[in-house]
Amino acid sequence: MAFGLFKRSGPRPDEPDSLSSGVDNPHTAQAVQADLKAFQIEHKWDPNLPQESIAVVSEALRADDLEKKVAVEVNLLEEDSPYPEVRAAVRNYDDETSANTVRAWVIGILWTTIGSAVNMLFSLRNPSIALTPVVTLLLSYPFGVAWTYVMPKKKFRTFGKEWSLNPGSFNQKEHALIVIMANASFGGTFAYSTDVLLAQQVYYGQNFGWGYQLLLTITCQMLGLGLAGLTRRWLVEPAAMIWPSNLITTTMFETIHTRKTPDALQLSGWKIGRYKWFLIVMGAIFVWEWFPLWIAPLLATFTFACWIAPNNVTVNQVFGGQTGLSLIPLTFDWSVITAFVLSPLVYPFHAIGNTMIGVVIFTIITSLGIHFTGALYSDYLPMSTGGSFDNTGAAYNVSKILTPEYTLDPEKYAAYSPLFLSTTFALAYGLSFAAIIAVIVHTYLYHGTDIWHKLRASRSEGADIHQKMMLKYPQAPIWWFMVSFAVFLALGFVTCLVWDTHLTWWAFIIAILISVFFYLPIGIVQATTNVQLGLNVITEFIIGYMQPGRPLAMMMFKMYGYITCYQGLYFTQDQKLAHYMKVPQRVTFWAQFIATLWSCFVQIAVLNWALGNIKDVCDPDQPAHYSCPNAHVFFTASIIWGVIGPERIFGSNGIYNCMMYFFILGLVCPILVWLAARKWPNSILRYVSTPVIFGGTAYIPPATVMIYASWGFVGTMFNKVIKGRHPGWWTEYTYITSAALDSGTIICVLLIFFALQLPDKVSPPQWWGGFNGGFMNNVDWNATPKIVLTNGTFGPTSWK
Repeated sequence: MAFGLFKRSGPRPDEPDSLSSGVDNPHTAQAVQADLKAFQIEHKWDPNLPQESIAVVSEALRADDLEKKVAVEVNLLEEDSPYPEVRAAVRNYDDETSANTVRAWVIGILWTTIGSAVNMLFSLRNPSIALTPVVTLLLSYPFGVAWTYVMPKKKFRTFGKEWSLNPGSFNQKEHALIVIMANASFGGTFAYSTDVLLAQQVYYGQNFGWGYQLLLTITCQMLGLGLAGLTRRWLVEPAAMIWPSNLITTTMFETIHTRKTPDALQLSGWKIGRYKWFLIVMGAIFVWEWFPLWIAPLLATFTFACWIAPNNVTVNQVFGGQTGLSLIPLTFDWSVITAFVLSPLVYPFHAIGNTMIGVVIFTIITSLGIHFTGALYSDYLPMSTGGSFDNTGAAYNVSKILTPEYTLDPEKYAAYSPLFLSTTFALAYGLSFAAIIAVIVHTYLYHGTDIWHKLRASRSEGADIHQKMMLKYPQAPIWWFMVSFAVFLALGFVTCLVWDTHLTWWAFIIAILISVFFYLPIGIVQATTNVQLGLNVITEFIIGYMQPGRPLAMMMFKMYGYITCYQGLYFTQDQKLAHYMKVPQRVTFWAQFIATLWSCFVQIAVLNWALGNIKDVCDPDQPAHYSCPNAHVFFTASIIWGVIGPERIFGSNGIYNCMMYFFILGLVCPILVWLAARKWPNSILRYVSTPVIFGGTAYIPPATVMIYASWGFVGTMFNKVIKGRHPGWWTEYTYITSAALDSGTIICVLLIFFALQLPDKVSPPQWWGGFNGGFMNNVDWNATPKIVLTNGTFGPTSWK
């Protein structure tokens, strides 16, 4: 049977049997029937589960044979996870160690502080750098091991509880808690609210003080924790919610702490242990990355066609890797492959396939159709770039349309220019409209029955081995999350209404309702595909119509409507990590709560220190490059959406009105695909996900087709070809290979940044293939359009 593939050993014989926790007799006919029925409902449209497993369950439910049903239940739910990916990365037993130790909390708070401070400070710099969770995982390990040798082992008793500064060996659960704390505080690199604060202070001249800054940041970061707890029944506890990116982390924990050589592959001659393999791959990629990152940047974007014909616009637009469509995508830089979309080894093949369908149909074919017919004035604009342009082809100068109060001056706007977007950028908005509708329709059609079933079912019904092991730990009460959400919601009202933010109370409520409404659908897609659909565009779109001409209100509405969901899903993802690592829910709640709250104070302190102590901070020509690039982009977006407004861009008289038809596309396509999949349930149509097709390419631009195409190729090689032909190797080494590639690359990036770029004392090699070398002297790098204006303008003759 398919669910027997890659089977690992069952629970250790010396550990207590936790499979029946919370269930008096798990193998009664009624209990088995309920479990299998729940399994069938949950996995009916599951793209990650082999169809053979679903067929076996359906057959068992039809049979009047309890012994057969019990055998199926044991294989699917009690021996190990039904997913080969999870079996490969997560141990199927609980080692009964404790995560709730002084050591874990101290190291966790330490890395929360370091990560929050570093990421906040360097977010102000261009180029920027960010500490990532993988850095925390790697560097916290020696801290934990050193603690065991340095701290005393004396035991203390407080309030009847015995504890020690040194409880023994540094274990995986403690390590997981440290990473969870770090992820909660800087999993999204830094607080999104700081972009709002910088735009307010630097560009709008508004400084409301520390109280406002802290409340804005705390509410921005903490509201999502309540949503994460309230949706864990659907997004954390079910086996189908695998959260693929967590599998890299769990594999690294197992590899670093056990350092075992996989038995399965020793039999076929592969004797290298995963830890040794990790070190070899990490060392190799660390050495290699010096070439594309420092010595020979041409290796990062290997567009030889553009080198051959540097001045041919068509060639560069079709084959270019910077502003073109990169139809021959070649890169030798892992940091390029994983830019924006992360490691391709993490994504299930169906997610990669759906994303690449979107790339081919919309980013390539549709873009070619628009661009080479001259539609949307595309002849005068670059094919793929994230900038906005005026009717001379220059960057749009928002200062030319503003009053001294930063509101729109209609006369200046009419005299200057409408706003123009590159071909792929315009399509990105249309695809975002389609994705946000498709995810709702898709969730209702494919998961509606399961969502309703789980609302009424017990936590143990249909539970897999990991959920059954977690049942023995006290659950974090739902009221903790409800109180948390209510408190920070109230503080959000205070933030919006006490200070002159221009965001009305009812607009704030709508922003929160957007996050609440989309949280579960977006979470289900992310948990099963590793693709997160953003709410940034739709929130800008809605506030632009609701409260036009209020740029500050637009920024805050976008922050609450988008980041509450975005940050909450970080909490949910780490709750699933705790679930896999068997860290109790109550410990996880307080770890996330305290670490995130503390990080808000750290980031605001660092922000104010930087504004007060770095000379000319946020100036475009700041000597140390602390030019606040994110704040500038945020300010420009606030003008485009809050001042110009979506009506002038996408309305009936707007240049990009045709993009509104993507709303209809997002409504119709999921229904058609679902109907076809019902008619042919065993066909490839069951793996088609319209939200991922529309939303998987959300980072284009500034991401490029080269990034997505190379990412898709590598992901296909590992998760389709190697997985199909060498399942044993794939099981043991794919995730640790991904972790090694990411780790070696980020170490190289950090070393180059802190040792070479930040001191600005050493210049990279100057040659044709180096920085600012001759390989950049082409239409692709210069974003040259087909028609270059020497004087005059293009576009409509009048606008308002």
